[in-house]
Amino acid sequence: MVRKPPIILSSLDMDRIEALLAAIPASALAGKAELQAELDRADVLPPEQVPPTVVTMNSTVKFSIVETGKEFCLTLVYPRDMDGSADRISIFAPVGGALLGLSVGDELAWPGPGGKAMTVRVTEVIYQPERAGELHR
Repeated sequence: MVRKPPIILSSLDMDRIEALLAAIPASALAGKAELQAELDRADVLPPEQVPPTVVTMNSTVKFSIVETGKEFCLTLVYPRDMDGSADRISIFAPVGGALLGLSVGDELAWPGPGGKAMTVRVTEVIYQPERAGELHR
């Protein structure tokens, strides 16, 4: 089995995501168990201690899917902030769940759409709220 990279979450993100997950039945969200397992293994830090290279909620991140070589630049958001624009991805989307907590240079194999495995590689965190001093967004 491939070793997963360590992940770091802010305490604020952790509290909000756990509250969202608790309100959703397992049958209503594909990948809920995988996302919960990631939360369970995360190192949780106060927002002001999160390193600037970590993908947090509302971060804009440049990443690629290793198997296809396709590159993306998207902002990781909560479902309520999905507005139909092509530059956002929900934490509940397969790639969104994979990105959360990764650092620049990390790769993570994750179940993709339809259950087919994909590997997400973070190449740059363009914007991170914690790095910008937005600790209570």
